[in-house]
Amino acid sequence: MKSNRFKNLILVVGGLLSCIPFWLFAQETLISIDASKIENRISPLLYGSCIEDVNHEIYGGLYDQKIFGESFEEPTPGFKFDNFTAYEGFWRIEDGILAVPASAGAKLVYNTIIADNSSVETDLKFDKNSSGNAGLLVRVNNPGKGADEFDGYEISLSSDGTKIVLGKHKHNWQLINEVQVSCSPLEWNRLKVKMENQKLEIYLNGKSILTYEDKSAPLLTGKMALRTWNADVSFRNLIIEKDQKSQTLSFTGKTGMPVSNQWDAIQSTDAKALFVHDVNEAYNGKCSQMIQLTTGSGNVGVSNQGLNRWGIAVTKGQQFKGRLYLKGLQLKGPVMVALQSADGQQQYAVQEFKKVTDQWEKYTFTLTSNATDPKARFAIYIQKPGKLWIDQVVLMGKGTEQFHGLPFRNDIGQAMVNEGLTFVRYGGSMVNAPEYRFKKMIGDPDKRPPYNGNWYPYSTNGFGIEEFLKFCNAAKFACAFAINIDETPQDAADMIEYLNGPVTSPWGKKRADNGHPESYQLKYIEIGNEEVIGSDDRKGYENYITRFNLLYNAITSKDPSIVLIQSAWWRPQSSNMEMVFKALNGKAAYWDYHPWADDLNSGKNVEKELKQMQELFLKWDPTTKMKCAIFEENGNLHNMQRALGHVTIQNAVRRFGDFVFTSCAANGLQPYLQNDNGWDQGQVFFTPSQVWGMPPYYAQQMASENHNPLRVYSNVEGSLDVTATRDEKGLQLTVFVVNTQNHSVSANLAISGFTDIKNVKAVYLSGNLNDRNTPEQPLKIIPIKKDLQIKEDMKYDFPPYSYTILKFEK
Repeated sequence: MKSNRFKNLILVVGGLLSCIPFWLFAQETLISIDASKIENRISPLLYGSCIEDVNHEIYGGLYDQKIFGESFEEPTPGFKFDNFTAYEGFWRIEDGILAVPASAGAKLVYNTIIADNSSVETDLKFDKNSSGNAGLLVRVNNPGKGADEFDGYEISLSSDGTKIVLGKHKHNWQLINEVQVSCSPLEWNRLKVKMENQKLEIYLNGKSILTYEDKSAPLLTGKMALRTWNADVSFRNLIIEKDQKSQTLSFTGKTGMPVSNQWDAIQSTDAKALFVHDVNEAYNGKCSQMIQLTTGSGNVGVSNQGLNRWGIAVTKGQQFKGRLYLKGLQLKGPVMVALQSADGQQQYAVQEFKKVTDQWEKYTFTLTSNATDPKARFAIYIQKPGKLWIDQVVLMGKGTEQFHGLPFRNDIGQAMVNEGLTFVRYGGSMVNAPEYRFKKMIGDPDKRPPYNGNWYPYSTNGFGIEEFLKFCNAAKFACAFAINIDETPQDAADMIEYLNGPVTSPWGKKRADNGHPESYQLKYIEIGNEEVIGSDDRKGYENYITRFNLLYNAITSKDPSIVLIQSAWWRPQSSNMEMVFKALNGKAAYWDYHPWADDLNSGKNVEKELKQMQELFLKWDPTTKMKCAIFEENGNLHNMQRALGHVTIQNAVRRFGDFVFTSCAANGLQPYLQNDNGWDQGQVFFTPSQVWGMPPYYAQQMASENHNPLRVYSNVEGSLDVTATRDEKGLQLTVFVVNTQNHSVSANLAISGFTDIKNVKAVYLSGNLNDRNTPEQPLKIIPIKKDLQIKEDMKYDFPPYSYTILKFEK
């Protein structure tokens, strides 16, 4: 080399610069690095991901179950309304009253009248034990399936009758105001909104409680709708007044086909049939589907097209395996299972069951498709008279279609491996559902009880904690899962014995009997998720401490090596934090902290919070060993902006490498165009036939591939966000640079403590903030690699909105 000091090297990268005005480079940026000065160690588990079944990323995604609605627990479609369009939810009419069970943002939009300068009002009341809220949407435009998939204003009453919420949706959610009220939620309450140009006035039971004038991009026209957010609610007397004319809207229409909502009826035109969604006969859960051919000829049955009725992707020669539970009464012929085209006109594979008894029995099958169709369906049907009950239907791929021979989609599992993940957390709000319990997730998956899940009211347990551990073991991911805080201590102790105990123990033997004699060698468990998130409630924190201690004692009595993470919601300004810390110090190894990751400079906020957390921990106990685990980096984006927010957080975490255990981007997976709760933030996206990474996926991959364990000194004079790392032997130096500006930034690099450089490489990710990858362009935003020439005066031009990693090797 020409110089060993490397303070005067130039890195020239062809093609990195575009025609950018000279004034953008007026301010000189200097990056100083001293590779001999070690600042801290960095956890190898930094590259984390959080998965939960938040948008059916497990059921319909990672879990290789092609059938959605396997247990027929979903009710029938219910009422088909005149003049209204339902966007999710099971809306129904009962004695003239409109009712809808809890749903994550279901809405019923009135199509006929535009509600601009007008008023809308309705009576509503909640069922007991409801949570969430419900009410009116006004000036609604562009509605679709999904909690925030519309533009408009929301006026909702909380299910406890204590507040009115006013918010604005533009395919997102913005809280405008909350007003404290007092009413009986189990009785009828009158909610009204009066609209005049930019002004909205809200009334409850005839009393004006809030007036708001939208001076920032007001929504001035649109439709009206009824809405529920996780509440069982009823409506009546829906009235709209416009142009001094008042009209009571009627809920007219007809009842839908009595077939469980995720299934469709099959009925030939010359066959007379009876369909019953049977709530008295079930193999598993509460419901089954009955079909009966009474007279005539042809096919009578049901079909399933998977999640969102996207279709089941089949290719010619592809094999599928499956099972289902059947019982019959006076059946005159066989039962057929088949792969078909979406309209049933073409049959790709079929298998017959000639003898179906009058008792529930398991029937297995193998189907080999004779054609390729990305939108096929699975059908169960009869052609002769008789009654047939169907329950618990499973259809999966075979061989290389599954990840390491396990019941997981190989393409999705391999994408997660290729992302470079080193840690995966299974948890989130799903664990807060009262029925989310470990013992309901083990044993024969066909007998595991369906339950009312936090994200989906008809959740099933084919994929549970044990399946998660099998997946992580096969993928070689370090991992943690969360449990509900109301698990009993005995059940928690049994869980540890089941997962880690010897086969000679009672629960270890159950594990072996269930097909896994080896211990899972479980290490990390989180107690709860985002506990006491709603408000700074001291009694809530005290209850969490009590529950944590009970579960801690039960778990560690079985295995003292288990590392526990506590999930009390972090509020640094609250005096309750010191109470929680002192109660759990020495028991919880980590405090779970959930930052927001959408903003370009998310890392700055996270760094301030981590610094404050660390200082408070040491203030409360200078000898403490409690540290931080970021188990969810949350947001609503999956584009280039989210990628930059993620890597600024990673840079912040590197600076606290001795204090932060991992940082898990949420969510790990997301079905394409599926977003029924607002969490539009996946890294790996998928359809039934395709899997691809979003920009945050590639940013994670870049960082993981270039991991070094030691952070070294770096300093920046300018706008760039920079950290630098090296390996133990001092043979590699890696510089992580985030440019959140809308222009290229030229920087001089002054490096000391690292000599005799032979190779320099660059890899960068860059694009417009809204750029994302799609099925049509899955590689639109991907890392670009460059070999760099080494010349005097070290200088590099960092593209606008970019993440760049420079790697120096001796």
